[in-house]
Amino acid sequence: MLYALSLGLFLGSCGDSGQGEPTAAADSIVPLELTAVDYEPPTLERVKNMTIYEVNVRQYSEKGDFASFIEHIPRLKMMGVDILWIMPIHPIGVKNRKGGMGSYYAVQDYKAVNPEFGTLDDLKALVNKAHELGMYVILDWVANHTAWDGPWIENHPEWFTQDAQGNVVVPEGTDWTDVADLNYDVPEMRAAMIDALTYWVKEADIDGYRCDVAGMVPTDFWVEARKALDEVKPVFMLAEWGTPEVHAAFDMSYGWDFHHILNEVAQAKKGPKDIQLYFATNEAAFVDSVKDLPYGDFRMQFTSNHDENSWNGTEFERMGDAYPAMAVLTYTLPGMPLIYSGQEAGLDKRLSFFEKDTIDFSTTLYADFYTKLNTLKENNPAIWSGSFGGSLEFLKTDKDAQILAFVREKDGNQVLVIMNLSKQSAAFSIDSPAIEGEWEDVFFTEGDVFAKKQEFNLDPWKYMVYRR
Repeated sequence: MLYALSLGLFLGSCGDSGQGEPTAAADSIVPLELTAVDYEPPTLERVKNMTIYEVNVRQYSEKGDFASFIEHIPRLKMMGVDILWIMPIHPIGVKNRKGGMGSYYAVQDYKAVNPEFGTLDDLKALVNKAHELGMYVILDWVANHTAWDGPWIENHPEWFTQDAQGNVVVPEGTDWTDVADLNYDVPEMRAAMIDALTYWVKEADIDGYRCDVAGMVPTDFWVEARKALDEVKPVFMLAEWGTPEVHAAFDMSYGWDFHHILNEVAQAKKGPKDIQLYFATNEAAFVDSVKDLPYGDFRMQFTSNHDENSWNGTEFERMGDAYPAMAVLTYTLPGMPLIYSGQEAGLDKRLSFFEKDTIDFSTTLYADFYTKLNTLKENNPAIWSGSFGGSLEFLKTDKDAQILAFVREKDGNQVLVIMNLSKQSAAFSIDSPAIEGEWEDVFFTEGDVFAKKQEFNLDPWKYMVYRR
């Protein structure tokens, strides 16, 4: 990785394992000494084993500003976080605003910082701190629409989509009444958007973008924008979209379909066979579709994000007791895992989207759980992202309706995952040469030795994760 840690002690507040749940304890983190490193811009090779973390600045602290978040960056680095995705940083529109504080995604001015968060210098300090620790920072970018009261709509209404009567309209098919739709048939608007995108790379040295509703913006625009960005420096680009064509300009897209499958498995609407079918069909077709495109083939896998948390419910609402197992799958099946703000603290409420609603970080219930998964992701090439990762072999069991078992392998490195994806305990066996031999348990210090045919017993939603 791009950072160095001196010897020290990390004491998280959970003791999770495949056969146990995280348990609350007095939160205690003895800081490691983090050593500054020389910054190198992101490339696919450098991010192949990284974890991404979504930062909801408004809700992250009582003050809800950049300066307060900077204090958390070393903690996140110690947890194994590598890429910080910062939700939109720009001033929020007042006209047609939703709620008291408005939506991050109603951008008023693409070249300004939301004063609630601080100043441009505060943003630069955040980026610099992350870079010192070998972390990357990408900004959330809203290219499809703007607020109703920014300089663009006031000075250039012709840059916006209009109806037959000449009225600027909201994005088609949405109830996003707080934003106005941009018209990508206008060359001058495209040029201004690319100028704004390159501004933050030049001015604040950010490392790329997460692009909101990327598929609602023409792909040829993103291709043009990516070329301009890479001329400034190499960047990492994440599309909030799930179809292959965006990889003509993006390194990573959303694993929306797999996320929905995880929810349905946790709700006993689907099972292990649906996961196997998904990777044999949908993801196989995706990989084939993007193999000749110029950028990455990464999928972002997640149990939560700002949309899911606020609108569809917390991971505990949607997944219940299955949540830890679902999180393990986002790390061990193909893709790059996402942690949303507060997940390491066991965030169990829907954060308000348009009002102040501070996350409680008084304990970090899942910090150790995520640290162990992040360490596995970093160090075992079998589960690196996209084409950098290893093969995937699903193993047959005598309880296939309940049990999911698979092995990932690359260059002699292996990860074995066995989990009970049901509400009932399961005694089962696996008969495969792939499991034979000695394994190191990721969540315990001891190891296990398995025969070619091995008996197992797992409680509901429990999992075992091994490496060698």
